[in-house]
Formats: sequence, C-alpha cells, structure tokens
Amino acid sequence: MVIEWNAHMFSRDREGYPFHPQATYIPDESRLLEDPLAAYLTRMDEEGIDRAILVHPEPYGDDHRLILECLEREPERLKATSLFYPRDPEAPRKLEQLVRHQPRIVATRFHGHKAYLDRFGDDGVRALWRKAGELGLIIELHIGPKYAAQAAEVIRMYPDFTVLIDHLGEPHTGNAVEYADVLELARFDTVVMKLSGLGHFSTDEPLYLEARPFTRLIVDAFGPDRMVWGGGTPAIVDTHLGHLSEKDREKVKGDNLAYLFS
Repeated sequence: MVIEWNAHMFSRDREGYPFHPQATYIPDESRLLEDPLAAYLTRMDEEGIDRAILVHPEPYGDDHRLILECLEREPERLKATSLFYPRDPEAPRKLEQLVRHQPRIVATRFHGHKAYLDRFGDDGVRALWRKAGELGLIIELHIGPKYAAQAAEVIRMYPDFTVLIDHLGEPHTGNAVEYADVLELARFDTVVMKLSGLGHFSTDEPLYLEARPFTRLIVDAFGPDRMVWGGGTPAIVDTHLGHLSEKDREKVKGDNLAYLFS
C-alpha cells in the first residue's frame, strides 16, 4: 500500500474558490489548473500511489470548499487535512463542524509563523490542538526548527495525540543547534516525521541524493515505524532508506499511515 501525504489542490476558478484575505502567499496563476484533482489522480496512477491525504493549502485559509469537493468526487482513495486560525476563538467549533460534515478530514495543520500564531503556548493554539486530539485527528505541524521546543511543550501536555512533523521540520529555516530540538521530538512515541520537502533545501531532484546523510540522521532518530512519505516519487524512500529492509521501506511508503487510519 503506497499512501502519499502531501499534495495541494489549487483551482484556476478564483471566483468559486477564492484565496483567503489573510493568505501569506498566492500561487503562480499560470500554473493553476481547471481540474487539479484529475491531474493528481493521473499522477497517482503513474507513480503507483494507492491512496492519498490531500493537504488543504494555506492560501485558502479556513475555506475548505475545494478540498471538500475533492473528497466528494473521490471518496475511496482520498482523505484530507484542514486548516484554521488559532487566533479565531471559533476555530475549535468550526473544526468540529467540518469533521462532522466530512469524516474523511483526518488532520488539522498548524503553521509555525506569525501569520497564524505567536507561540505554541498561546491559548488559541492549545484550544484548537486539544479539540483536534479529542476528535481523533492527527495534528500536523508545519514548523521550522525554532518552533520545535515550543511544540514539545504542547506535545507533553497532550501525550496521547498523534503529531506529524511536515517536511523534515524545514531544516533550512534554522541552524544546527535549533535543529537538535527537532530531533529531540523523536523521544515522544506519538510523533511521526514526514520524509518530504527535500526540494526545499536540496537541488538534485528527483531523488535528492546529496541529502542522504541528513535524512539518514533523521531516520535513525525516528525509526521506520514513525516515518511517512510525501512528495515526489515513492522511489525517494528506497533511495534514502536503502539501509533498511524492504518491509521497513514499505512501512514508510504507506503501511504506517494505513495503520494510523485503521
């Protein structure tokens, strides 16, 4: 079972799916598609991807219309994440309402930058985090190294909630001392690391061979039972985890996620 947790859906239909007024970036309009889901389903077939968790993209803010449409069109193969603003006191209620409407929403995502939160210790962050965990959702953290120690404090408060770290913790946004805090998150049994975002700091696509010493460090810290894959080709897993058994590589390609959602 190959499961990808990474793809964003962006539509060319700006009227039907407008970008949020608080969006911190707007994607290149020339690259937007009339039917992004159809294009992604083709990619899934080409890469041998059986299932996928679509990541609700930041430019749409807490407007989930596009991602909900994707789930309605392809209910057997897709699940998705959500996004809300921790400063919004209604965010926990909105999250619960969304999940009740569409149970294939399986995670909510926190962005570690000022547009969303000042600190992970903020009351709004903790309220939204707590609600996500109570709903059985995975808490997805798109953070850089400087936020890792703060995130650890909240993880410690809610030790039974599963947390997924996006894009290897965005190592290029911090220094080696700060990244030690990301590796320290491996001490929590409920924290999972995503092998993704290699192109954010490495240029030799598609397999990013130059990053292998770094990814080996991360795999050694988290182990194959707490790693998942997303982005690019599943061959990235075989390339970066070649020192592991085929069974362990299959876990990272999708079996670990299948177990989390079983």
